[in-house]
Amino acid sequence: MGRTQCWWLAISFYLMLSCVERVSAQIKYSIQEEVKVGSVVGNVAKDLGLDISSLEERRFRIVSGVPFLVLQKALDREKENAHKLILTAVDGGNPPRTGTLNVTVIVLDSNDNHPTFNQELYSVTIPENVDRDTSVTTVNATDLDEGVNGKIEYFFGGELNTKLYDTFSLDKDTGEIRVKGGIDFENMEVYKLDVHATDKGQPPMSTNCRVIINVLDVNDNKPEIEVTSLSKIVSEDSKPGTVVALISITDQDAGLNGKVICSISDNVPFDLKPSFQDNMYSLVIKHKLDRESVSHYDVTITATDCGVPPLSTSRTLSIDVSDVNDNAPQFAQNPVELYLVENNEPGKPIFSVSASDKDLNENAALTYRIIREETAHCSGPRFWN
Repeated sequence: MGRTQCWWLAISFYLMLSCVERVSAQIKYSIQEEVKVGSVVGNVAKDLGLDISSLEERRFRIVSGVPFLVLQKALDREKENAHKLILTAVDGGNPPRTGTLNVTVIVLDSNDNHPTFNQELYSVTIPENVDRDTSVTTVNATDLDEGVNGKIEYFFGGELNTKLYDTFSLDKDTGEIRVKGGIDFENMEVYKLDVHATDKGQPPMSTNCRVIINVLDVNDNKPEIEVTSLSKIVSEDSKPGTVVALISITDQDAGLNGKVICSISDNVPFDLKPSFQDNMYSLVIKHKLDRESVSHYDVTITATDCGVPPLSTSRTLSIDVSDVNDNAPQFAQNPVELYLVENNEPGKPIFSVSASDKDLNENAALTYRIIREETAHCSGPRFWN
């Protein structure tokens, strides 16, 4: 039925003109939109106050019978909420006279429409560590019904992880989702929420949508340095390339925030060699060690990520260089010339020598002995002790 369409019901009455003029009036009917085709909308004559039987007793002849307004096509309030009809009555005179009746049919709403979201999938991105009560997004659903049938409330789906209820809140009236708890990219990179929209009709009708919340990583974690194997003492005769320690670097951030560059302190005879595994390094001897020159090293390893701003951490390894017997004893004076007076008493000291060794402990423990030699000019004295 078009909004401008008129239903004409031709009802021929042999009535007095006054009766025809009485028919010229207005009637309004209200009808639920879900009523079945063929249902009676109204008894026009009765609703106008006309008694058909009394008209017949007064010898008025009814040509077309009693006029009932009957539904011929299903109604849909959401397409057309009112229908305006014109009912015409024609008498049998010559010339004929007519009367009209304006009939308005108001279509009453039934809860026959589901709420509809303006999009089935919402996708948003928020940074981690965002402040609590920050607005994330607002879902929106509409319902073509009216009144309570079209009033919508929003709820999280019951199948959600209970932790999500501690992380996000949903305004049941506006559909706005806000941050309720802490957001940590390292714990959860993507949140998936199901939101239901339910109207207040009887019975209620509902629909749902999916909300995807992507968490953007923030450079909030420093690199961590772990030494998995460490020789705190290395021998000074260790060859270059000898592995002193195995070092692993981790950073819980992602992307450039988790990419780490390692460096080592200057002026130390050690170097960092990357392993075939990511973020694994070997601390190796770079060149020959000499304990007698430097016996202890404090090697500082620094790991810096590529985030903005970059974060770094350092760890210092203490390495002692152990001694090997690589130094010969040295006399304080060499050679030594000695003048003696003859007739010295046997057993009395006549001279002392002193030697030192740069090595340590047993490598530096000295014993002395005389090496007796004879030359062509002089035979070694046999009375030295």
